[in-house]
Amino acid sequence: MGRLRILHETRYYYERPVRFGPQRLLIRPRDSHALRIVEASLRLYPPGATRWSYDANGNCVCIFEPTGKSDAMRVASELVIDRYPAPLVPQRVENPDTLMPIVYSREDRTTLEPFIAPVTDDPDAVLLRWLRGLTAHKDEPALAFLLRINELIHSHFTYCNRYEEGVQTPVETLQKRSGACRDLAWLMVEGLRRLGYAALFATGYIHSPGHSPGTGIRGAGATHAWCEVFLPDLGWLEFDPTNGLAESPDLIRVAATRTPAQALPVSGAIIGDPGKARLQVSVDVRLVNAGNPAV
Repeated sequence: MGRLRILHETRYYYERPVRFGPQRLLIRPRDSHALRIVEASLRLYPPGATRWSYDANGNCVCIFEPTGKSDAMRVASELVIDRYPAPLVPQRVENPDTLMPIVYSREDRTTLEPFIAPVTDDPDAVLLRWLRGLTAHKDEPALAFLLRINELIHSHFTYCNRYEEGVQTPVETLQKRSGACRDLAWLMVEGLRRLGYAALFATGYIHSPGHSPGTGIRGAGATHAWCEVFLPDLGWLEFDPTNGLAESPDLIRVAATRTPAQALPVSGAIIGDPGKARLQVSVDVRLVNAGNPAV
């Protein structure tokens, strides 16, 4: 795919100066066979100590401890990455991985169990009734079903920017038939879990060439969210119901977690009364000039 530069900046503004507790930053991808970090820099304000670690899901985490008082906080990440996407390959038909039921080996299921158990409630069976309507075709392979539900959410739900904090429950998204990328991803994650699939909530960035309205890419210019599903023989696969993409080279994964609350790019406490607060986020993802890799 080539080399990409990612600029991700988060700014908090407060009416009155405050102190800060430790801030958890989830903004750096992990090197893998599909992605290599060429350059990485982090500009932080107020100044403070940082330390890096991996969380329980293997995501790269920076703990930032700002010092002193300030009426603003800034987290600016700049990355240059090489992306090595692999084509989506079909499942081997001899594997027992048709839709109902999805079959995991005993060893895999022990590891995957936390990602199979649903997190949200469905007291009036709204989500369950919707799932029952997605009748599988006879002998439909799991991958074919996942591609179908991914496209169904993309086609039948309205994408909208939501500036409110948090994620809608899957029931809310079903009732509204609309949501932001995080809402559509969470609907797919929790729906698949009720069918026995291991699924994760994935966050990161999406590359939208030229940011042209004609590209049809939704979610560019901000952090993006999608769904990861584990299939026997194929491993973890990415499905983006917001754009109807599957294993797309335009998806740049930063983290994958059991719940959306665990995937916040910046989270932490402030100490004191800030008065009115304002948040400003910008994300820019673009190809690096092939003639000048440093630009």
